Amino acid sequence: MISPGLLLVDKPAGMTSHDVVAKVRKLAGTRKVGHAGTLDPMATGLLVLGIESATKLLTFIVGAAKTYEATIRLGSATVTDDREGDVLSQATREQLATVSDADILKVIAALSGDIQQVPSQVSAIKVDGERAYAKVRAGEEVELKARAVTIAKFDVLGAIKHSETSIDLEVVVDCSSGTYIRALARDLGVALGVGGHLTELRRTRVGGFEIEDALKLAEAQSEQLPVIPAIEAARACLPVLEITEADEIALRQGKRIKGQVALPTAVTCEKRLVGVVESAGGEQLKSLVIFSDEVSSV
Repeated sequence: MISPGLLLVDKPAGMTSHDVVAKVRKLAGTRKVGHAGTLDPMATGLLVLGIESATKLLTFIVGAAKTYEATIRLGSATVTDDREGDVLSQATREQLATVSDADILKVIAALSGDIQQVPSQVSAIKVDGERAYAKVRAGEEVELKARAVTIAKFDVLGAIKHSETSIDLEVVVDCSSGTYIRALARDLGVALGVGGHLTELRRTRVGGFEIEDALKLAEAQSEQLPVIPAIEAARACLPVLEITEADEIALRQGKRIKGQVALPTAVTCEKRLVGVVESAGGEQLKSLVIFSDEVSSV
C-alpha cells in the first residue's frame, strides 16, 4: 500500500487537473487523491497532489504563493482571455505600431504590487451557486467582483516581439493565491488599447515546491511514484513545532495544549507527524488536523 504523502506532477497540456488525479488514483491504487489548485487544460506545470491522509495537507498549500511563466499576445482579446477562446477584437496594424516597449513596461509596473483584479469570466468562481465558466459557456453574461491580489514579480523575459498583427512577450509572474494570469494578460491589453490574451501558461512553483522536482506524468509507474512522506511534506509547507508525547496524547484526545503559534503549524513528536494546530488564544493551541498513527516516520 502506498504511504501517505505528496506527489509533485508536471501536468501536460490538454489534460484537466481531474484527469491527472484520476490517473494517479489508478497508479497509486487508492481513491484518496486530491490536488492543491487547479490548472486549466491549456496550462502545463506543477500540480501538487495529496495521497491518502496527506490530502489533509492540501488545505494549507492551496493558499501558497505561486510562480508562472507565460506568453502574452497583445493585439487581440478573446472570450476566455487565452488562445482557446473566440476572438472578441483585433487591433489594427496602426494601433499596434503605436505601442512601444516602454508603454508595455509602464503598464506592467502598474499591474504589479498590491492590486485589485477582476477574475477571468471563465474562472471556477461560483456565481449564484454555479461556476462562472459554466454560465459563460451557456451564453450568459457574468459580472465578477474585483479582489485583492499581490503581484510580487511581473518581469519580461527576453525581447518583446513586434509584428504587424501582434506583440508577443514572455513573462514570469510571482503572485498570491487567487491571481489569474489570464486576467493580467487581458488587463495589459486593455490598458494599451489593443487587447491581450495568453497563448502559453506554465506553473513552476507552489509555495516551497518547484517544477524541477515534479514527475513527468508519461513516465509515472505505480511502483516508482516519488511520494514525499507526509512529515517531510508538512515541513516543506508549514512551520513546525516539536511536542512531547503527553501533548500528542492530549491532541489525539481532542484536548488543547500549551504553546503559541502565529500561523497554522505542523506538530511532530519523535519524527512522527501528529497534526496541524493553530492558536486557541492566550498560550493554548488547538488541533486543526490530526493524522493517524500510521503516518510514516522519517
